Amino acid sequence: MLTLFVFSALLGLIAFTRVPLGFAMMLVGTGGIAAIHPKGIGAALAIAEQQVVKNATNYQFSALPLFILMGVFIVKASLAEELFEAARRWFGRFRGGLGMATIVACGGFSAMCASSSAAAATMAKIAIPEMDRAGYDPGFSAGSIAAGGTMGVLIPPSGALIIYALLTQQNVSELFVAGILPGLAQVVIYVGVMAVIAMLRPEWAPRDRQFTTREKWSALGKIWGVAVLFSLIMAGLVKGWFTATEAGGIGAGGAFVLLVLRRKLTWAVLVDSLLEAARISTMIFIVAAGALVLNQFINLSGVSGQAIRYIQSLDLSPAMIVACLLVFYLVLGCLMDGFAMIFLTVPIVAPIIEGLGYDLVWWGIVTVIVVEISLITPPVGLNVFILKAMLPKLPVMRIFRGIVPYVAADFLRLALILIFPAMALWLPGML
Repeated sequence: MLTLFVFSALLGLIAFTRVPLGFAMMLVGTGGIAAIHPKGIGAALAIAEQQVVKNATNYQFSALPLFILMGVFIVKASLAEELFEAARRWFGRFRGGLGMATIVACGGFSAMCASSSAAAATMAKIAIPEMDRAGYDPGFSAGSIAAGGTMGVLIPPSGALIIYALLTQQNVSELFVAGILPGLAQVVIYVGVMAVIAMLRPEWAPRDRQFTTREKWSALGKIWGVAVLFSLIMAGLVKGWFTATEAGGIGAGGAFVLLVLRRKLTWAVLVDSLLEAARISTMIFIVAAGALVLNQFINLSGVSGQAIRYIQSLDLSPAMIVACLLVFYLVLGCLMDGFAMIFLTVPIVAPIIEGLGYDLVWWGIVTVIVVEISLITPPVGLNVFILKAMLPKLPVMRIFRGIVPYVAADFLRLALILIFPAMALWLPGML
């Protein structure tokens, strides 16, 4: 009963007082600990302080600001345009090739900037004018970019996977490696969706112009730096050459070098990049610290054990329990931001999954895929509203209609990862 009251208080703080998520979780978690701990508020404050310090000194968490800084440098280097142009020249000869190029560019840029919203907003600025000129359906164009932006949530380096690792005490490098194959599968499936739509509704996705072989290789020459940097990070993680934090340092340093080589570095750009990376990192740090305090309350209250015992009393098979949890996540994703879902549910759900005998690395990939779906499903659909803000004359329902094929593809990918866990566990098993 106390736990229910605490979570009701948390939702009330967020919904009615507009207290930021991190502070709301910290306040509610501290209050909950004070209510159940024999030493009251003194012990609660000490535990909260311990969790904040633990978060600040966590070596794995230090990877996040480094990857965020790498993404900021990539954006400042204006590499998104070159990624899009290179993909366009290689896919242009296919019907729907411009859309395929947009998906591929979204995947590449999302991987480097590690931000779904930044990827969606940046690619919208670049691709929407080109797709409009080519005669693409506006709703389908916007839907493709909104869906393509979600790839940054899973494709390493992923902020969501770093947070999941922090909450479940899993290895970040292992989670990054586990996300490689499902992330590549997402790019391939999305390109397949574009090809099918272009075949069934050719008026939605006309054929782009063809480019010569020389033009294709010339475009690749402009993105060699970012391709080498991404390949080095992925190879290093798979081969175990360095940890996720070291990969973040290499990524940030490499992106800075690209910024210099492209002659985009000025004192103003450097200061702005550092401030932006610090702002985003601080925001995530506060939310993560709040989640850890709330997690301590959940552990002390014994709610995880109670949940496990209750689920065991239902006499359901592990597969049925996983199915019920996924339905719960999908419904919650329609009402809540994806990162908030991770912070609020993982401390309770992860022990249940572990108690059922499932691998928490595999479950982390499943969780992030569900979070990706939540970014493009109504009524929240953060990426959809980013596109709506950039295209005010386009009705939001047309964007949601354009997203439907990609949501169907995401459910297919979710089914594949559930049926074939090796998609997520094969590469980590090689570490």
